[in-house]
Amino acid sequence: MTPITGMDLTGFTEREPRVWTDGQGLVLSVHFFDLVPDLPASLDDPDRLRYGLAHSAARVGGGLIEAVLGDVDALPAVRQLVKIPRPSGHGLVFIGSWTVPRAGCSTVVKVQAAEGPITGVREAFVLSRLDPSQYFTLHPHAPDLVGGLPYHVADHEQSDAEFPDHPLTRVRATLERITPTLTLHSGFKALPPFVPPSRPEIRRSDSGARRWFRRRG
Repeated sequence: MTPITGMDLTGFTEREPRVWTDGQGLVLSVHFFDLVPDLPASLDDPDRLRYGLAHSAARVGGGLIEAVLGDVDALPAVRQLVKIPRPSGHGLVFIGSWTVPRAGCSTVVKVQAAEGPITGVREAFVLSRLDPSQYFTLHPHAPDLVGGLPYHVADHEQSDAEFPDHPLTRVRATLERITPTLTLHSGFKALPPFVPPSRPEIRRSDSGARRWFRRRG
């Protein structure tokens, strides 16, 4: 059970509760977390939020491609695109997500796809047209970032049209397509807005999220 009550599932087949796949290997899933949202800053502080998200991705060996603030069914949310090393084999997994935080809980919709046996074509093509100093740049949200996967311009949206079948292109396009169709339960929308906790630890919520679930039960 999640607060997400509707979304466009065209092309997807349900594989297990709250998880769908399509014929090209995309995985779509929805989640609910009855915890204080694990975000490094308020959505009202976008620079600090993006800085923290970039460092969070690097700490687990990945890389933040972009973090964009927006709305999901009129609630403030943050959209992330990240890349992580494929757990088995070579290549990368690209993950796009919307996180919709409330005071003591959050809901997430996630789209992900992994590279196949041939990797690096997009990167090599873009690099061939640029000087390396133009290709690899400091992370725009965290110039002091060290570690994780490198930030480079081949991940930018401008390259999607040339690589329509690349997993990053498909993740980005699918997330963009389904975003306007997402609807949220009125009880979730009525919860107080997210405020970062004063202490860094993630605590289980006592705010009303469990009452929201009991009402739905």
